Amino acid sequence: MTDHTDQENENENGGQCDPFDLSQYDEDFENAPVEEHDFENVPDGKYQVVVDRVELTASKTSDKPMLKWTLKIIAPNHVGRLLWRNNMIASPDNIRWLKNDLYTCGLTIKKLSELPDSIEKLLDVKIEVTVRTRGENQNIYFNKLIDSGRPDTDGANIDREMDRHAEEVFR
Repeated sequence: MTDHTDQENENENGGQCDPFDLSQYDEDFENAPVEEHDFENVPDGKYQVVVDRVELTASKTSDKPMLKWTLKIIAPNHVGRLLWRNNMIASPDNIRWLKNDLYTCGLTIKKLSELPDSIEKLLDVKIEVTVRTRGENQNIYFNKLIDSGRPDTDGANIDREMDRHAEEVFR
């Protein structure tokens, strides 16, 4: 059986063709205004968030490694807004703060070199954070774990288990 999909989308020069002819929208695109979005920071306070994205990358300014977090607010207000936090990995203090953040998220690793293989365990973790603004800088502090999103293997979900047990006892 022959696959004709690639052949149908190639032009006579052998290059790929766009399967859609978008040229009919060129004038509308040229005339469409670009709206500027100036989002205000969320107000200082405590928020419940879920870890939406986390990646190990290099700082653009120093080229040092850092853990880059994207947190999505799930309660009590400003639901759906995003917060960003970066953990630099450049000094003993940075590493101490990173370790505390990882442990707050229920990720207990023995060596920092284990982080790349464990990073996916941070996704969908629910935590409480404090947002505090000083001058033009907004800082995000990890307070406590709400739900690790994983089966309880290290005691991280003990509060949830205790709540379930209390419901059973007091029914």
